[in-house]
Amino acid sequence: MRITRQDHLLQLSFMPRIFPVNCYLVEEEESLTLIDAALPYSVKGISKTVSQLGKPLANIVLTHAHGDHVGALDGLKEMYPEVKLSISVRDAKLLRGDTSLESGEPPFKIRGSVPKRIKTVPDVLLAEGDRIGSLQVVSTPGHTPGSISLLDTRSGALIAGDAFQARGGIAVSGTLVPLFPFPAMATWHKESALASARKVASLKPALLAVGHGRMAVHPAQLIARAITEAERSLSRSSRSATKEQM
Repeated sequence: MRITRQDHLLQLSFMPRIFPVNCYLVEEEESLTLIDAALPYSVKGISKTVSQLGKPLANIVLTHAHGDHVGALDGLKEMYPEVKLSISVRDAKLLRGDTSLESGEPPFKIRGSVPKRIKTVPDVLLAEGDRIGSLQVVSTPGHTPGSISLLDTRSGALIAGDAFQARGGIAVSGTLVPLFPFPAMATWHKESALASARKVASLKPALLAVGHGRMAVHPAQLIARAITEAERSLSRSSRSATKEQM
């Protein structure tokens, strides 16, 4: 496990050189919030870091309900029974293993490792603008229908889950990165992901922290390039689909 700190934010990266899976601890004045829960074996590393910080773990917030973001959830809940679990209203369905679409959603299959045996039940169902301590909820669907990001209102850091990836270069969710294709392969709806990326850009985050890859400080230019590439990729896909229909 590799730990990287930026202000109030600690990135805990598991298997950083092979298949980086990140979760984040956010320091508040009197407590800690964990964003995402990495892999099943991550319980030990997360709990050790919590102990070293010397503050109680009060909240776990999930950016979305894929297996590499919820793996240690049940183990952590057993260790910290008082901790409150928060997830978006929409992705609470995925956490229960329900991959059915809701009315009005684009008719694309939900992809990725949706959990089927998570016992922990959410305490709080989140929507746009809700707050958990210093963190403000930003709805960023696309990778999953109910994906969210968390904006630290103190520092401007944005923890974006898989709305972007940073392994192999910054990319919008759904844009294939040959060196690390897995987030793209697990993305539900590319057009929604692109709209969410534009929304993130409009927030002008001081730091971008994602589920896979290193944190990026002053990421505006990286985000802009990623959006441009996502637009090109979608345009190419659209032209190919048109040709096939002719």
